[in-house]
Amino acid sequence: MIELKGTVKKFGDFTALDGVDLSIPAGTSFGLLGSNGAGKSTILRLLSGIYRADSGSVTVDGENVFDNVDIKKRVFFINDETVQFGSFTLNTLKSYYKGFYPNFSDELFEELRGMVKLPDNKRIDRFSKGMKRQAVVITGLASQADFLLLDEAFDGLDPTMRIIVKRMLVDAMLDRQLTTVISSHNLKEINEVCDSVALLHQGRIIFNRDLDSVKGNIHKVQAVFKDEYSRSDFEKYDILHYDRSQSVHYIIMKGSEEEIREKLSEKQPLVLDLIPLTLEEIFIYEMEGLGYDAGQLDKE
Repeated sequence: MIELKGTVKKFGDFTALDGVDLSIPAGTSFGLLGSNGAGKSTILRLLSGIYRADSGSVTVDGENVFDNVDIKKRVFFINDETVQFGSFTLNTLKSYYKGFYPNFSDELFEELRGMVKLPDNKRIDRFSKGMKRQAVVITGLASQADFLLLDEAFDGLDPTMRIIVKRMLVDAMLDRQLTTVISSHNLKEINEVCDSVALLHQGRIIFNRDLDSVKGNIHKVQAVFKDEYSRSDFEKYDILHYDRSQSVHYIIMKGSEEEIREKLSEKQPLVLDLIPLTLEEIFIYEMEGLGYDAGQLDKE
């Protein structure tokens, strides 16, 4: 298990993480969402031992990560930058990482390389952005590490390569219970790959949820009622958002479909429709419900 407890990380006057508590069970795929500066990459660098927490703890299977060689052998971090490997070829990249990961599999590396059709003797700085990302992903999977950390995992990949890389990750998760932690701005990608997700904002965890429970526990309601009502009449139902256009009430409510219909039945609706929300809409309304300006997510 990965755990952060009361974790604080500062860079000068800037607080990148402000008392973060986070638990990620082994064998799961976990998504970190948030804008630039929210703290996603800082968490990944703490988990890979690049940074040391200023306070609190960062552990993998109960052991501190920083300066722990045995734990680092089990964690592979795929950075959003590959400039450090510019002079490498795919073969030298493989040889480099074999020195750090004792379970590195040449056979798996060649199998994955064949899937993405990367040249093995061409300098990586001559690869496209997507090819660079593919090169590091297949190296990370071939390392046979127990924990794979991916910063903006699918950035620069064309649609076909996104599908192939996702399939590689899912296969590894199923075959050997690989634990993946993926940071992304893209809700759609997280939705397709991850079991659970945490939303970060200004160095804090806004919420941490299982994706299936998120989708089934919040709904958009469109309703017309026999009597006249305003927002204050619905506050007791734990609503996240309310709007009205003429006779139609638009309400974002927490609860299952059955619970919402039962609650609103007492107001004798003439029309009552429940509409599925996208994951992006759910997060925006959750932010608003917690008193945050959801628009800030796109400004940082």
